[in-house]
Amino acid sequence: MSSKKPIDFMWFIPTSGDGTYLGSSELNRAPDFRYLREIAQAVDRLGYSGVLLPTGVACEESFVTAAGLATATERLKFLVAIRPGTASPAYYARLATTLDRISNGRLLLNIVVGGSPAELAGDGIFLPHDERYDHADEFFDVFEALLAKGEATLDGKYIQAKGARLGFPPVQAPRPPLYFGGSSDAGIDFYANRGDKYLTWGEPPAQVAEKIEAVRKACAKTGRDPSFGIRLHLIVRETDEEAWEAADKLISKLGDDTIAEAQARFVTEADSVGQKRMAALHNGRRDKLEVSPNLWAGIGLVRSGAGTALVGSPKTVAARLREYQDIGIDTLIASGYPHLEEAYRVAELLFPELGIDSGAKTVNPNSEFPQARVFGGGGHGGNLKVVSGS
Repeated sequence: MSSKKPIDFMWFIPTSGDGTYLGSSELNRAPDFRYLREIAQAVDRLGYSGVLLPTGVACEESFVTAAGLATATERLKFLVAIRPGTASPAYYARLATTLDRISNGRLLLNIVVGGSPAELAGDGIFLPHDERYDHADEFFDVFEALLAKGEATLDGKYIQAKGARLGFPPVQAPRPPLYFGGSSDAGIDFYANRGDKYLTWGEPPAQVAEKIEAVRKACAKTGRDPSFGIRLHLIVRETDEEAWEAADKLISKLGDDTIAEAQARFVTEADSVGQKRMAALHNGRRDKLEVSPNLWAGIGLVRSGAGTALVGSPKTVAARLREYQDIGIDTLIASGYPHLEEAYRVAELLFPELGIDSGAKTVNPNSEFPQARVFGGGGHGGNLKVVSGS
């Protein structure tokens, strides 16, 4: 175990649905709120620090879902996606401060400027890629002023707010932390002026290091001290061999036609630089998916956004995560399929290697007296006495 401070470990709430196989209708799970609540309560108990709730037309609304989950959990933080332009900054300010108060200061905000012009058009946003960041800057001028002072006025190019007011302050002063991910120059400049935590998708460490260096240079010009997180899927098993078998199983029902359709959609519908970088890792080919040691791009064959997973035993995955920590990553937003079972597996197998205190307690051989015992399957006879020499 390393003396390095454990990485801040978060999980993902699959508000567009969950499943066992990518690209298949078998063993799928709808985003039923009761199931999402099961995941949130499990990770709250298991030792994860927070959860990410995505945004988009295929997802349950992030603020509403987080509000429901906040009342069912105790300490879990909620990284809720906020998309400038889908509502006014004053309305988002009311949403954010209310959720921060309901959760007693457990709100984090994930700024999503948007990577799909087609989806944005459905929300009434028709700005080109870089100009969306200019619009977001004005949006957050009003939003942040409201949360910090309770009032704001702006006569901007994109945002007009005259005498906007907020009735109640958030619990966190002056506002909940702002997380942001964007790989373009415009996105990095936006973060350098606005964000608290910079997020990257799971690219190979060398590429992540280059991106971190670019962010540091941009922040040096604005006088901000950057902080970095990474979004990765995890496939952790007791051995490396079992983990790679699980990775293969995840895409075992995925057809080439489905891959081609997904990749074509990413190209035609997205103007996200980050999405292009993800796609370039595999170029739609399923025969060269290990793009860096233990970094597997199979998920990105059909999933937009974060498309890579660390695959291996607990020791292997922990070593790879420390490589990311060595280049500046301090936060991980992880996921696995299905998300409920994999949350337990990651906590039970990986957390001990990372030095994270997990709520996933194993049977304590000394919890029963007068003799040490081991788990016996939960039958009526209880646990089994330890046989000397076994």
